Amino acid sequence: MSIRFLSEEWASAVMEAANADEEFTKAAVTANARIQQNITMDGGEPAHYWTIVDGGTIQLGVGDVENPDATITQSYDTAVALARREANPVTAFMMGKIKVDGNMNLLIGLAGALSKLADVMSRLDVEY
Repeated sequence: MSIRFLSEEWASAVMEAANADEEFTKAAVTANARIQQNITMDGGEPAHYWTIVDGGTIQLGVGDVENPDATITQSYDTAVALARREANPVTAFMMGKIKVDGNMNLLIGLAGALSKLADVMSRLDVEY
């Protein structure tokens, strides 16, 4: 059964799968970051979710996180393409499809862990 993208169930499934994924935990072992994701929706309310990476584990939830190190804003279509591994985050950023506020160097340092997180996300049965 598929889960709806950006729902509480999706957030729980991503978190559970990432924390069980050896490649993700290895890539994130030295990471420590609080990331806010803001997804703009065509004609609707924006969706927000947050990610906390701390020493090889991840927490993920729907809504806003306090004191984010970085905030990433993107369209729903861009978020879907990234989650499906159909788009490259660096290319999307360079094309202006992703906007970043906050600690860009931290995000660059998290590139390996975020790439493994995207791998985990792309393997889930998600309804977009």
